[in-house]
Amino acid sequence: MYSVYFALPEKFTRYDPQRVLTKFTEEFQKRYNVECVSGLHHNKAKTNYHIHLIFSERRLLPEPVVKVATRNMFYDEVGKHVRTKKEITGEGGQIRPGCTVIKKGEVYESHMFSVKDARFKQEGFVAEVKEFYTGLINRYISDPEQQLKVFDPQSVYLPTKKIGRNNPKAEEIKADNAARQEWNRTADMALLTGISEAEILEVKQAEIHEKVRQSIRQAGWLPHLFRAIVGKARAFLQGLIRQRAMPPKPTLDIDMAEFRAMRGLMIRVRDEATSIRYLQEDVLPDLKQQLAAATGIFKTRERKDIAGQIQQTEQEISHRMDALPSIVQAEGYPDVQTFTATYRKAEAVVSQHNRELAEWERKVQERQRPAVKERPPEPRSVRERLRRLQDEGKRQQPQPHRRAVDRDSR
Repeated sequence: MYSVYFALPEKFTRYDPQRVLTKFTEEFQKRYNVECVSGLHHNKAKTNYHIHLIFSERRLLPEPVVKVATRNMFYDEVGKHVRTKKEITGEGGQIRPGCTVIKKGEVYESHMFSVKDARFKQEGFVAEVKEFYTGLINRYISDPEQQLKVFDPQSVYLPTKKIGRNNPKAEEIKADNAARQEWNRTADMALLTGISEAEILEVKQAEIHEKVRQSIRQAGWLPHLFRAIVGKARAFLQGLIRQRAMPPKPTLDIDMAEFRAMRGLMIRVRDEATSIRYLQEDVLPDLKQQLAAATGIFKTRERKDIAGQIQQTEQEISHRMDALPSIVQAEGYPDVQTFTATYRKAEAVVSQHNRELAEWERKVQERQRPAVKERPPEPRSVRERLRRLQDEGKRQQPQPHRRAVDRDSR
């Protein structure tokens, strides 16, 4: 047996709960052709619903499968099928206790369900169910801004949760979201420092997902433990950032507005990240050192002034890190991860073009007459590829601030 658990948007509390449950259960049965049971639950104020559905990994057969013995069949004490009666008899020729004989014409096996469906154990099944139920939920939400989206598991970010009205766990969710946002802001800084998506995802998997799963197995879901785990993971990632120097300003160039616009945006957003790191790694530690050194009863005012500067610097860092995504969003990219990935692809396209052009020029300079049909690399195709990359990056949806069916990623 397997189970699916998912929350429904507040809008669904306007509908009859039995009809809601029946609809979502029947749609699952129709899609996967399995037997299932389900229950709809709500909070005390009945301001939100969630559904818990349990389904069988075997399908109910139209007719039971019955197997009839075509000859006498013999089974030993452990239920193993043996070929002859002699193998289950004792010295006196009597059948040993625990052994059985099924006579010819008797039923020896009967079952009503199919073998287990291997699809339910495949890695992509969970993602498929998320997509399926997200689409089903969105049929009833006309406002595109309110529609749910499935969080990309390859995202370096952590999804945040929507806080509904009259939610008794509002403060807990707010604290949970704050921890997630701190991680997300640090992930942006890591990307702009030059740490690859693969490295960040490795930290996310090892330091968050694996440790959260272990924590849940040992103690159940405890929000304060989750926030502590995310905080330690963020500190680990921050340590990797401190070990890396900021990448030099991009020097790769080509006489194309499409690439120069992306390069200019990369310079702007990296310059901002450099300024933030200066505040984090130079200004703030220096102020804290000054505060630690300001001891004695005659330095009360000085300590107060330094503490105020520390608070102001921390607020500036927080504000500027929050604003980092808005720099790329102003140019149409949904987030820093999408933009940096798009820029890396564009760099590869331009680098390849420049290499091909240099090779063609070398042949001309060496007076090696190019082949009759050989022409200089065509800049038009490069421009088209750059435009396509830009369009693809800008079309991507920002990572959602709500989750549809994502119980395990808590």
